[in-house]
Parts: sequence; structure tokens; C-alpha cells
Amino acid sequence: MAQGTGSINSDYKDWEWSADAGERARLLQSPSVETVPKSGESQGNGLGATSALGAVFIVVNAALGAGLLNFPAAFSMAGGVAAGIALQMCMLIFIIGALVILAYCSQASNERTYQEVVWAVCGKVPGVLCEVAIAVYTFGTCIAFLIIIGDQEDKIIAALVTEPAGAGNSHWYTDRKFTISVTAFLLILPLSIPKEIGFQKYASSLSVVGTWYVTAVIIIKYIWPDKELVPVEIPTSPSTWTAVFNAMPTICFGFQCHVSSVPVFNSMKQPEVKTWGAVVTAAMVIALFVYTGTGVCGFLTFGAGVEQDVLLSYPSNDIPVALARAFIILCVLTSYPILHFCGRAVLEGLWLRYTGVTVEEDVVRERRRRLLQTVSWFLLTLLLALFIPDIGKVISVIGGLAACFIFVFPGLCLIQAKLSEIQETRSISWWAQVSYGVFMVTLGAFIFGQTTANAIFVDLTA
Repeated sequence: MAQGTGSINSDYKDWEWSADAGERARLLQSPSVETVPKSGESQGNGLGATSALGAVFIVVNAALGAGLLNFPAAFSMAGGVAAGIALQMCMLIFIIGALVILAYCSQASNERTYQEVVWAVCGKVPGVLCEVAIAVYTFGTCIAFLIIIGDQEDKIIAALVTEPAGAGNSHWYTDRKFTISVTAFLLILPLSIPKEIGFQKYASSLSVVGTWYVTAVIIIKYIWPDKELVPVEIPTSPSTWTAVFNAMPTICFGFQCHVSSVPVFNSMKQPEVKTWGAVVTAAMVIALFVYTGTGVCGFLTFGAGVEQDVLLSYPSNDIPVALARAFIILCVLTSYPILHFCGRAVLEGLWLRYTGVTVEEDVVRERRRRLLQTVSWFLLTLLLALFIPDIGKVISVIGGLAACFIFVFPGLCLIQAKLSEIQETRSISWWAQVSYGVFMVTLGAFIFGQTTANAIFVDLTA
């Protein structure tokens, strides 16, 4: 992508708060990514600590996660293996393109986080909408994590606690609401309160191991299936043309690593757009193989009868699958505090920006506000998770929102970045990039609108 002018919106007052806000919020700065302080001198001088190979690993880690559990159901919804793979390949073009656009705009605006790039390039209104979207997305993902914990604990407890024939109701301590609440209060809440989240370095490695193990188990179970695992029906075409679009939220949710990609780009030893293009292409191809392996084998194993969480389709007493459930629980236990930290950072950044209070002046009240924000966030997500047992309903909502991070905001950034260039004549390349940005915004808005409307008026009212 051709480089334009060195800065964007440099004549506007948006720059007055950008540097301070970026330092105050520190949004989505992964502790495993060593970045240098933002300044005109350090930007682009190769002072980052992350190699290209390391950046590939971090981006793969950011993309892979508990979302892979829903890919077999997405393939079923899309209408089979061919339709599911084709849909992924088409969307992957835009997913990689958006990551390159964000790096280009980060370089041009000299901003180091996703939301600050949107603020600097697109202005105040899109910037606020972006921050609100991040807060809602992380909040919804935390709900999904708690539902996943409940799903996996139900299966593990069912294998450990055997009820005699003719027994009545199960014990109170095996009740789903009780197990989720105990796990959340004992493990998640204490991890969510601290101001820093340095343990993400270890959680990242655990997540990678867990997701690869889950994928391996699903593939092996397809190649050597248990005798009782017989698919009900294997669709070869979507039931309706709109069903294909209903599979998009899962794909967006699975591949969404765009919000954390900007800090990763700026942490590289040589933060160049061309190098970054190779990094994200390699990372997304790796993620594609993992998601495709899980989606295809999980779908072909259970057919149209596959659960939204594919692990729920397997018997409770299957030991390799039980280990996969334990891995997933550990992954989401450590991922919840990280997502909460990101959402809390957005709220903190908005609060400091609009009150005009500096960090030095706000030290005393920061701890009290952080405790209030954390407890409120935790209790709301727990309450909603207890009464929304189907993870598919949550994914359909936040997956549509993920489309905004992949399509809408990068598209807006590309349009505004090209419009800000001072050129006597508009080349064909310029018009092509602007048109591409418009198409991304239109496509993202369509996916968000269609999937969100479907989630609200069909899934949530069912």
C-alpha cells in the first residue's frame, strides 16, 4: 500500500488529547508485547523488541481461542464443508486486508492502539463509537467465557458423579448456576481486580496449547470415531440463503484479532507495512488451518446435530475429550481477566478524557473506581451467563460486533487516510483504495445489521 502523507488530521485539535489518552488508557497493550514509548523520535526507528516470527506467534495467539468450539456449528449453518470453507476463504481476504490497513493508518497517525488510531484518523464520533464497541464486545465475550465454563463443568461433573437408577433431582452442588458462581468468585474475580495483568504471558502459552489440543482431539475423533457417534444428517447446502450470513458472526468472532494488532505492529523491530502484511498473512493461514480442521471434522462427526459448543456433543465419560474440556476451562479462566482489563481500560480512558483529570491527580480515586468497575462488570456478566445458557446466542451478538472491528472501522480509516492525502490528481490506485474502503464499510455494516437483527428477533426471543 502506497505511503501517503506523514500525518492525518494534523490540522485538527484531536491531536491535543491523543498522546495523553494513549498513555493513560494503555488499552489492549499485551504484556507479552514490549513496546517503546510513543514519540516522534522512536516511531519507525526499529526500537521494538518483537521479531517478525514472534509477531506471527502473537497474532496467531490473539486470533485462536475458545471461539473454535463454535466452528462445527457454523459449518452446519453455512450448509456443509464446501460452503463453510468458501465462506472462510472469502472473509480471510478482508480480514488480512484490514490488518494491513490498520498498520498503515497507525504509521500515518503515529498512534499505537486500535481505538487511538480510529480517533486520530476518523475523528471524535467514530472514536467514541469504537471505544463503546470495544467495551460492549469485551463485556459480551466475558459472558461467553462464563457460559463455556458452565458447559464444560456440566460434562465433567456428569462423568464424576454417577446417579443411581431411579434417583431424583441431582445434588445442589452439581447445579450449573452453583458451579459457575463458585468458579467465578473463587478464581475469576481475584484475577480481575489487579491493576496490571502480567500473567497474560503465561496464559497466552496455555491458550495455544489448549486450542491445539482441542483441535487434535476433534480431528482424531473424526478419523477414529467411537461407535456411538453417528451423525444424524450431513447437509450439503444451506437451508436458506440467509443461513450463510448467520455463520459469519462465528467466523468474525474466531478471526478477530484486529483490536490487539496495532500494539503488536508497533512492537516489531521493523514496523513496516510490507513486513506486517507477510506476518498477518502467515498468522491467518495458521489460524485458518486450525479453525478449518476443527470445523470440518467436528461437523462431519455429528452432522446437523452438532451442538453450538462442539465439545458438548461428545459423551461425558470420554477421557481425551474431558482433558480438552479442562484445557478450555483453564484458557477461559485466564482469558476473562484479560478481556475485562481491556474493557475496563476503555471505560477508564473515556472517564479520564471527559473529566479532564490527569493520572497524577486521580491516583487516590483510581483504586476505588477500579474496584467498583470490576465488581459491577463481574456481577453483570455472571448474572447474564447464569440465565443465558446457550453460547450461540451470545456469539451471534458479539460476532456481529466483531465485524465492525474487521470491516467498518478499518474501512473508515482507509477512506479518511486517502482523503487526507494532498494530491493534485487522483490516481487509479487512489480510487481503488477508496472504493475498497467503501465496500468494507458497506459489507461490515450489512453483516453487523443482519446478524444482530437475527440474534435479537430470532434467537433471543425464541
